[in-house]
Amino acid sequence: MNEKVALLRLVGRLDEAWEVANEAVRQSRFTGNREQAVASRIRRAQVLQFQGKLVEAASELTHCILDSEVHEWSRLAAYARQHRGKVYFDQDNLEGALADFTAAVFLREKDGADADELDSSLLAVAVVEQHIAARSAQA
Repeated sequence: MNEKVALLRLVGRLDEAWEVANEAVRQSRFTGNREQAVASRIRRAQVLQFQGKLVEAASELTHCILDSEVHEWSRLAAYARQHRGKVYFDQDNLEGALADFTAAVFLREKDGADADELDSSLLAVAVVEQHIAARSAQA
């Protein structure tokens, strides 16, 4: 179901993605697998982001980060921080985005993530740093 959420989101069928994402969250809660429930909630938050519901997306991702970090699920914490960083970036909260992208780098290093995941976070850090520098130069 989570793959279907991602595919529907990518093709812009956001209402359907939202319905499937909610069902994925319900099913993962029913199974009692908390880690899978957090992963489903992260994907649901991505749908919120694409729907333009940035405050709701950031809130959901914050809860996912807290759950992941309490249980020491580094991979999920990094994934949630990466996505909350994107939401913050969309909100023009560059400092929040930088903090989350930087945390994602460290969590992914700790977890032994593959080079592509690590590069994604490092690139995000670099882009946000450039935006912050440009903003400072204009001020």
